[in-house]
Amino acid sequence: ALSALLISLRPEPPRQPAPPSAPLVQTVPVDERDGALRVAGNGTVRPRAEIALAPQIAGRVTYVAPELISGGRVRQGQTLVRLEQADYQNRLQQARADVQQQRVNLLQAEEEARIARDEYERFQARENGRNASPYTGVDADDYAARVLPPSATPGGSNGAAASTSDAEPDSTRLALVYRLPQRDAAQAQLGRAEAVLNDAQLALSRTSIQAPFDAVVRSETIDRGSYVAPGQAIAQLYASDLYEVVVPLAQSEAALLPQLWALQAGQSGRRIPATVSAAYGPYRYEWAGYVDRAESALDETTRTINVVVRVPNPFTSGRRVVESSPEAGEVPVDSAPPLLVGTFVDVTFEGAELDRYLVIPRRALRENNRVWTVEQDSLLRIIPVRVLQNTDSDVFIATDQIAPGQRIVTNDLRAVTDGMKVRAE
Repeated sequence: ALSALLISLRPEPPRQPAPPSAPLVQTVPVDERDGALRVAGNGTVRPRAEIALAPQIAGRVTYVAPELISGGRVRQGQTLVRLEQADYQNRLQQARADVQQQRVNLLQAEEEARIARDEYERFQARENGRNASPYTGVDADDYAARVLPPSATPGGSNGAAASTSDAEPDSTRLALVYRLPQRDAAQAQLGRAEAVLNDAQLALSRTSIQAPFDAVVRSETIDRGSYVAPGQAIAQLYASDLYEVVVPLAQSEAALLPQLWALQAGQSGRRIPATVSAAYGPYRYEWAGYVDRAESALDETTRTINVVVRVPNPFTSGRRVVESSPEAGEVPVDSAPPLLVGTFVDVTFEGAELDRYLVIPRRALRENNRVWTVEQDSLLRIIPVRVLQNTDSDVFIATDQIAPGQRIVTNDLRAVTDGMKVRAE
C-alpha cells in the first residue's frame, strides 16, 4: 500500500520538444573575382646549356685559369686552359716554308708553260712557210719540235696527204705541248701546302681553350702539368645568363594560357609572364620569368604538357616575399641568394583574362566536381561546377548558378540529397 501511494504521488517529468533532425553544416561565403587567372605549377631549375669542356688537340697543360674550379664563374671568351705550343709552332713554320716552296714551283711551271706556248707558236709559223722537211730550221732545243712527231705536223714525213698536214693537234696533245698539266699540278701542290698551313694555324690556336659563354664551373679534372688528349673532358660548364624550369601542366591548365601555342608556332604575341619562387632558409624569394615554349608532345607517363619557363639573370638576388618564421629577423641584402640549379620551385603563370570566376576552399569541392550550397539558411543544394584551376588551398571554378556571397558547405556529411534540411552555423 505504501509503494502504491509513493508511485501515485510522484511528480511528472518536464516535457521538452524533440531535438531537430537536420544536420549542422559549416559554411563560408564564395569569393568572386575577375581579371587574369593564375595558373600554378612547379618544377626543377636547370641551366639553359651545359657542356663538357674538352680540347681538340693533345698536349701538356701550361696554364689553368684561377676561376676554373668547382663553383667558379667564367666569362665568355675568357682563356681557361693553355697547352704547350712549341710542337705546333714548329709545324706552323714548316707549313709556311712548304707554301713558299710551292709558290716558287708554281711560278716556274707557269713560266715554262709560257715558253712552251711561244715555242709552239714559232714552230707553227715556220711549218706553215716551208715545203721541205718539217725539221728544217728547227733548233735542237725547240721543245715543240721535240714533243710533236713529224707525222703530227703540216707536211709531215712519209708523204702525208695535204688534209693531214692541215690538221691541228688534239686538245690533250696540245695541253702537253703547253705544259698545262704541269702547271695545274703545281697549283694543286700549292693548294695542299696552304691547307696544311691552315691546319697548323688552327692547331696552334687550339692550344688556348676559351669559355664559349658566361658560365659556372660544375666540376674540373685537370691541373697545370697534366697531359690531355683530344676529346678528353676537363671540366663541366653550364650557362649562367639564363635558367630554365620545366613545368608539367594538365591540358585543362595549359588551355588557360592563351598565347602558349602562338609562341610554339613562332607567331608574335604577348609574352606570358611567370613568377618563380623558392624557399631559402626562413624566407621565400621570387624571380621574374616568362614562358619560352611548350613541348609538342604529351608526357606518356603523366599525360601532361611540359611548359618551359626561362628566368633571365638568375644570379640577381630574388625578391623576398614571405617569412616562414616570425622570429627569423632581417636578412642582410648581401645574403640574398641566387636561383640555384636543381632547386625545386613553384611557378605561377598569368593566365587568361576572365570576366568572372569563383574561389572556394579546396575542401569544399566534392566528388565529380560538385559543391554544396545553402539557400534560405536551411536548404542544401548540389551544384555542378567547372574547375578552372586547383591549388594547394583553393579551387577556382566557373558557374552561373552560384551568386556572389552565397555560402558554401565545407564540412562532410554522411548522406546528402538535393533539397535536404540543414542547419547552418
